Amino acid sequence: MHPSFSRLGPRLRPFLPAANALAAGALVVLGFAPFALFPLAVVALALLNESLAAGTAGAGLRRGWLFGLGLLGGGVAWVRISMNEYGNMDAWAADLLMVLFIAWMAGYYALAGWLARRLQPAPSWTGPVLLLPGLYVLCEWLRGWLFTGFPWLKLGYTQIEGPLAGYAPIVGVYGLSLLTAISGGLLWGLIRWPGRGRLAAAAALTIVWLAGLALQRVPWTQPSDAPFTATVIQANIPQAIKWDPEARVGIVKVYVDLTREHLDSDLILWPETAIPDFLHQVREPLIEPLAAEARAQGAEIVLGIPVLDLDNGNYYNGLLSIGSQEDLYTKRHLVPFGEFLPFKAWLGPLVKMFEIPMSDFSAGTAPRPLLRVGARTAGAAICYEDIFPAEVAQALPEAQFLISVSNDAWFGDSLAPHQHLEMARMRALETGRDLVRATNTGISAIVDWRGRVRGRVPAFVRGTFSAPVQPRTGSTPFVRWGNWPAIGLALGLVLVAAAPLVRRRGV
Repeated sequence: MHPSFSRLGPRLRPFLPAANALAAGALVVLGFAPFALFPLAVVALALLNESLAAGTAGAGLRRGWLFGLGLLGGGVAWVRISMNEYGNMDAWAADLLMVLFIAWMAGYYALAGWLARRLQPAPSWTGPVLLLPGLYVLCEWLRGWLFTGFPWLKLGYTQIEGPLAGYAPIVGVYGLSLLTAISGGLLWGLIRWPGRGRLAAAAALTIVWLAGLALQRVPWTQPSDAPFTATVIQANIPQAIKWDPEARVGIVKVYVDLTREHLDSDLILWPETAIPDFLHQVREPLIEPLAAEARAQGAEIVLGIPVLDLDNGNYYNGLLSIGSQEDLYTKRHLVPFGEFLPFKAWLGPLVKMFEIPMSDFSAGTAPRPLLRVGARTAGAAICYEDIFPAEVAQALPEAQFLISVSNDAWFGDSLAPHQHLEMARMRALETGRDLVRATNTGISAIVDWRGRVRGRVPAFVRGTFSAPVQPRTGSTPFVRWGNWPAIGLALGLVLVAAAPLVRRRGV
């Protein structure tokens, strides 16, 4: 070894745990779509365990925060696109807000790292296998709802293509996060533990993953009716002209022309706010003739459209079903800063920095996300709603299939549209329902009840895709129990791992 390297090594060694934490966070990103390298998420959690294996609680906080920076910095830096390119915010302001947002969200992982070292300062097998996985999932769950929530990049989504996906209909995406983190701890033990500990880690890891493979063969739900043909319409309207009054006639013509090519389908799905006008403005010239045409051909059309309440002036993000009968669902869970401004009393000055059309929606009040589509009932999700698993599950058991619409043009050519489709696929797997998904610029797809993509329209392509959809009945364990078994188990693991310290001296 060159003498300069031998002198440099001891100087850099203290920074190695921090570098490991940052690299681990970045490595997790490769587990999500479009990369879908699901084993790397397990490797990343093993690397995080290596980073947290020693040091003070303060060091755990710093390393956890660096892990969060690697994960969120690599995975959601696309948030600046919405603010700068489509929200008309200055580039410097969008970049600054992106950095502050990522740094703040990384704080959840800092909390997990701090608690991991605080609750178990001495080495123990329970740290990587019980304590850190439980803390990781609890902090992930907290990030999903606190301050309106940002439940993007949950660790469990990385496993949609892997053996652990078999657990999703039982424990949902949080349960998959927990199993992935436990697998990372066992992988670390397989490398670091001596003798029988290494054998125990290998055995446990094998059992967990083989059981996941076996569970993938379980049909948690059953067909309820004959399959029907669904078509998704992707018009690929650039976000820059979507709300331009002069472009509205041309936009509607694109959708109508694509629809007429597929009136032999049973269901034709348009994306979120496909029509850039309020429902009452286009009912007579567009909706009623289109409904009559669909009815004559035996088709149902579901389209995204804004809805204005003429009595109180509130407007809603709507999903309208027309054809043999009409039904309307209005979005219940709005996108913060995109569709409404949270904490308006404190953040009012920020409004002047955004110029987003239709950004003051009101939330719909339907108790459950159901939409009647002809003779069938669908579970409906508009954009942001399909990243909240418990809310989608509220549509069951009545919903025979799922509908998801979005306008992912806000994210540009980034990782976000791929990640969003991955989350929608998880909803199909958790609920045991086929999913029909249409987006403005992509990625539109039809997904089966096992979360597998039957076909898609690629991003930034104008086109359609048709496939059979199987109505289903019954409820998965996840639909019946929701997120609570996974969250309760995560809390239980933390309590078991921390009990010795609590008994000795308290926290």
